[in-house]
Amino acid sequence: MRSIFPGIVILLSSLFSGYAFAEPVENFRLLDQEHTSHELYYHKDAKAVVLMVTMNGCPIVRNLLPDLRDIRAQFGDEVEFKLINSSLQDIYKSIRQEVSDFGIDFPVLVDDSQLIGEVLDLSRSGEVLVIDTDNWNIVYRGPVNDRVGYETQRNEAKEHYLVDALNAVIEGKSVEVSKRRTFGCLINFPERQQKDKHAQISYTDTIVPILKERCVSCHRPNGIGPWAMTSYEMIQGFSPMIREVIRTRRMPPWEVDTSLADIHNARGLTVEERKTLVHWIEAGSPRGEGEDPLLAVKPLEEEWPLGKPDLIVEGPAFTVPATGIIEYQYPAIPNPLDRDVWVRAVSIQPGETKAVHHVLIGTSEQEIPLGEQRLDAVFKNYLMGYAPGAESYVYPEGTGVLVKAGGQIHLQMHYTSYGRESTDVTKVALYFHDKAPTYNLRQQVVIGYDLQIPPGEARHKERAYFEFDQPAVIYSLFPHAHYRGIETRFDIHLPDGKIEPLLHVPRYDFNWQHTYSLAEPVRVPARSRLVHTSVYDNSSANPANPDATRRVSWGLQSSDEMLYGGFFFRWEKGTSENSVHDELNFEIAQFYGALDNDFDGVLATNEMPTGLRRAFNAGQLKKFDTNKDNALSPSEYRAFTEYRLGQDAKRQSSNRRSATNGN
Repeated sequence: MRSIFPGIVILLSSLFSGYAFAEPVENFRLLDQEHTSHELYYHKDAKAVVLMVTMNGCPIVRNLLPDLRDIRAQFGDEVEFKLINSSLQDIYKSIRQEVSDFGIDFPVLVDDSQLIGEVLDLSRSGEVLVIDTDNWNIVYRGPVNDRVGYETQRNEAKEHYLVDALNAVIEGKSVEVSKRRTFGCLINFPERQQKDKHAQISYTDTIVPILKERCVSCHRPNGIGPWAMTSYEMIQGFSPMIREVIRTRRMPPWEVDTSLADIHNARGLTVEERKTLVHWIEAGSPRGEGEDPLLAVKPLEEEWPLGKPDLIVEGPAFTVPATGIIEYQYPAIPNPLDRDVWVRAVSIQPGETKAVHHVLIGTSEQEIPLGEQRLDAVFKNYLMGYAPGAESYVYPEGTGVLVKAGGQIHLQMHYTSYGRESTDVTKVALYFHDKAPTYNLRQQVVIGYDLQIPPGEARHKERAYFEFDQPAVIYSLFPHAHYRGIETRFDIHLPDGKIEPLLHVPRYDFNWQHTYSLAEPVRVPARSRLVHTSVYDNSSANPANPDATRRVSWGLQSSDEMLYGGFFFRWEKGTSENSVHDELNFEIAQFYGALDNDFDGVLATNEMPTGLRRAFNAGQLKKFDTNKDNALSPSEYRAFTEYRLGQDAKRQSSNRRSATNGN
């Protein structure tokens, strides 16, 4: 009688060597050496994701990089390749140097907290992990091939482990051997040996202070957070979710490159805070001894977070429909003030927070009728903009914005429907100085009207600039984009050619838009440019993208896009009593920065708006092109603008005389 056991053994062996070793990988987000953000589950449309463990100075990794490049070329877009560095001794700067020295053309994910490497059970550089995106399981971990070992290497590999594993995944088959020994440099993970210590982390003395500093301002009764941190039991119940949003960096909603300028009132978790919270949760969220300080968290009761306002202005009620695209609203409210005031702070409170996408507020000295002129009225004397996460703005010390008596207070309201009809009444609180401040605070926007985002493009970059015609001091920055915006930054391009980075937001989130106040104001000399750059994801992998098949241009609606970099500043030599502001230069600088695509400081005909280009090509502006370079410099365009304004003034004067004579 023939035994059936050999067949069973073969079957079990096959299962054991294949998916029996499959390990699910939870989603995570890390920054690479250039502080570009990478999320694992973003690559759901690839067949597999390959992570190769690296560390600076490892000869095995350096020798294997050409092999990995060849494999990447072999599999093309079907497989996503990245390196991951969890080594304690390697920091962003040294990793960038390693990348430069050895021509590494893979993103190096920097696991500075080691939280991801701990869970992935990384131990040696040179190991590769193959993650099947159908179920996010690790289906292979081990060496790339058998070509490189300790102090040995061959010209050609005999065994191609990584290629074999990827072929199996793409063909929907089991990987024959899912785990192999890896040759590489050992990585130190000291927290792996501290599990008992993690269980002793104090909820009362360690965890709660972090939560109160970083989270409770929103997660409290009547706060904007979806649940309130009011007890240990609430934290324990939500602890798996807290761990997830920390690993994916969704919370706190503050992703700023901390290697650049310090930001006032930064809301993000430090590396140590992330480690402490996650290790405490992974230890079972132990309650420990001591009282529960979260029981004392009070509801958010005060209507105005900055205290009692000097003036409250209420906008008209607006009915927000349940569905559909809503045109911008431009209500104008009579200014009730009978005296000039200097504003020192503003707070905006929407009545229907789910429907209000943003609010802009400004003033005008005269009444402006509803029509085309009303569209820009809010910018005549701009005070502030509201978006979720940016509800109030206290102006920098010694600065203010002058609001004169009479005229109008203007709002620009952007509503979005959310499935239920509702009514919004937005309120604005103004806070005044007792006397005139030293400096007049000003606002401007680096804007790019000419942006064009191709369909399906995952990382499309647009940039624009504003050039200062005199020395200035920059206080705060406000980047804005819509659903496709994923990354944004501000840099100063100095007259000598040097570039000084100011702000980098590696993961821009449309749902949370912040005003980033610089901890130390930045002085810039005349002829400096503030350059604003944003990256857009118009691919189907972007879960927020309304339509990946559309070529996207500038537009007010959220389904369109914007390159919009607001900033508050003052002129260095100006004061509230001695203005040095040149409004025409101010407007021309914004106009040029928006359209000068090659950043050469002049507008060539292909950069001009249609009307200006037609007039230029028709020879109507020939006399203003004084250097005959077939382009317009800012000074040449100013001469043309002054001429045009003069002609308009003459026509208006003539019309008034004609009307008088006719009467």
